[in-house]
Amino acid sequence: MALTQIKFAPGVDKQDTSVGAIGRWVDSDNVRWRYGLPEKVGGWQSLLTDSIVGVARKQHAFVDTEGNRYIAIGTDKFLLVFFEGQLFDVTPLASTISSATLTFNGTTTITITTSSAHNLEEGDIVFFDSVTLPSGTGLNASDFEDKLFQIITTPTANTFTVTFTSSGSSASGGSVDIKPYERIGPAAQTYGYGFGISQYGGTVQGAQTTTLNGALLADTAGTGGSGTSITLTSTTGFPTGGGTIAVGTELITYTGVSSNDLTGITRGTNGTAVSGTTGQAHSNGAIVTNASEFSGYGDAVDAGTITLEPGLWSLSNFGQVLVATIANGKTFTWNAGITARLSTRASTTTTDFSTTNNPTATRVTLISPTTRHLIHFGTETTIGSASTQDDMFIRFSEQEDINDYSILATNTAGSQRLQDGTKIMGALVAKENILVWTDNALYTMKFVGAPFTFGFEQVGTNCGLIGKNAAIEIDGVAYWMGTNGFFSFDGTVNTLPCSVEDYVYDDIDTTKGQQVCAGINNLFTEVTWWYPTSGSAFNNRYVVYNYGITNNPLPMGNWYTGVNTNSIRTTWIDSLVYPKPYATAYNSLGTGSFPAIIGETGLGSSVLFEHESGTDQVNPDGSVTTLTSFVQSYDFSLQTDQGSAEYFLAMRRFLPNFKILQGNANVTLSVADFPASPNTATTLSPFVIDSSTTKIDTRARGRYAALKIENTGAAESWRFGTFQADLQPDGRR
Repeated sequence: MALTQIKFAPGVDKQDTSVGAIGRWVDSDNVRWRYGLPEKVGGWQSLLTDSIVGVARKQHAFVDTEGNRYIAIGTDKFLLVFFEGQLFDVTPLASTISSATLTFNGTTTITITTSSAHNLEEGDIVFFDSVTLPSGTGLNASDFEDKLFQIITTPTANTFTVTFTSSGSSASGGSVDIKPYERIGPAAQTYGYGFGISQYGGTVQGAQTTTLNGALLADTAGTGGSGTSITLTSTTGFPTGGGTIAVGTELITYTGVSSNDLTGITRGTNGTAVSGTTGQAHSNGAIVTNASEFSGYGDAVDAGTITLEPGLWSLSNFGQVLVATIANGKTFTWNAGITARLSTRASTTTTDFSTTNNPTATRVTLISPTTRHLIHFGTETTIGSASTQDDMFIRFSEQEDINDYSILATNTAGSQRLQDGTKIMGALVAKENILVWTDNALYTMKFVGAPFTFGFEQVGTNCGLIGKNAAIEIDGVAYWMGTNGFFSFDGTVNTLPCSVEDYVYDDIDTTKGQQVCAGINNLFTEVTWWYPTSGSAFNNRYVVYNYGITNNPLPMGNWYTGVNTNSIRTTWIDSLVYPKPYATAYNSLGTGSFPAIIGETGLGSSVLFEHESGTDQVNPDGSVTTLTSFVQSYDFSLQTDQGSAEYFLAMRRFLPNFKILQGNANVTLSVADFPASPNTATTLSPFVIDSSTTKIDTRARGRYAALKIENTGAAESWRFGTFQADLQPDGRR
């Protein structure tokens, strides 16, 4: 019988079955489509020998007036600048704690005692300065001077512990100035109280912390008896009419206050009780947090629904000045135009670019590039009062002055509150507008001049943004991921038909939407979203929309997916300032090397990669990780006058046709007798194809057959062409 050519449309279809997706590919990983043909994606190589401590959440590339190129990288712990192949730590510092004392106990644990409440938390990063050790430790002050430490515990409001690399003999005294790094946020998006309650997730009205005056046992009352009260060191600032406290990971409710006692207590209300009891054991002096009036980024105060968002940044530039805002925190600037820029930290008091008058709690910021306003989204109604943060409130500076927010008849500063939604999720500069998303709607923000400065128009509803970094804009069109589908805006909000929609949304963890990362690769007209699935703490899948394929005859768009762990990203910048895309990959089990932190525990590590380089992954140490890929076709059948799949087909041979083939590619044929039957590879597959292969003889018989192209070795690349096979009818049974 003559050779039959089987044709496949570009992209992946997961909305139908493998039999019903006629003419489509049904699965892929590390594959894209060019000119309608599937090919392995390009490789990537590390740009640094160092890995970054923590998870990167934002990249921003810009150029100074002398043509120097920079990338600002915001992580859950640091603000870094990449310049000329090196990283520089420009993380802003909080207020210095002077003249603390050190206690060594013969182990690697060191206790630092401050003269007043330090307001630090486990996991915070601190810088040691002006170190004088107590005599007799056997250690040198130079081992501690100008070093970074991670706080391990905070036993009391006036003490915290760090870990050193070696033990020091018991001694107490000395002096050290503690310079805390500005707190940014947790690595992942979580629920409830615990790590980062007061500083990471929102604000606490009243007293933030006190301590237990007496230990609590793991029983209903915590006393081993039938008591109904808990004694604190102080109840100042705690709601007297009842509320909630957090002790460790346990939430405890109470109905009243008598002196320093919380009365009418109910323990273990968040389900973290010790087995067989209703509470956990807590030591005397354990930190107690007022959780009664805590609000997690505008959420209702409900222990079951409060969200602690991950540490995020907004990064933009005002000329050659980097403007960096910690999500729900302060705004800082870093000036690339000064001589000592690489040894200068971002600050609110940068000369000529101060942000001391800026709001202190803002969800998102950006610079309007044409009007040069600094715009705060989801910010304070009273500047300087974090408790007034309104997640739907917008405030913008005077034109050309990013530190002036006085609303006067003689300037262009102003404010606006949006209505549709509960919180502003993100904002982007588009071709003619600034686009502002809430969790439910899309608004345009356009400069209109005096007296209003900006005009606002709602252009879409039920199209909210799933996370701050889940939207991207290219050539005047915005693309984004919502909680219920994919959308675009080109003057009109459009729902993007998606051939993998169920695959994505049936398994995405929408409660971790702030971890979603979108990126444009204009070299291949691709928009990629990396996202976390249910049960995954971090991003573990990706989905791609190819907006450049215009000849696809099928109506559900040009989409493809992937699950390769080596391909998952947390940030991405397109090739604009730099010739190729740059991205970061996070390993929660890794240990970062920059910045160097003494006592670092479990922060994970990120690697900065240059994409579309080579065929594989080149790691910071120079080792190579093989980049595998595959694409799987639908289950095709023999077409006869009696219809599709009426007869079994017999495939005697096929002609491999690759447009590009570097190294080898494997071709697997699998067959099935019925749609519900599992596909079984033919006994001769997989077939190894190289540049000299002209034909492959095979024995394949089934009602349906499927084709899989893949590579499994290093230094391999391919682009598949057409598939021609000798197909013959072979009976009905």
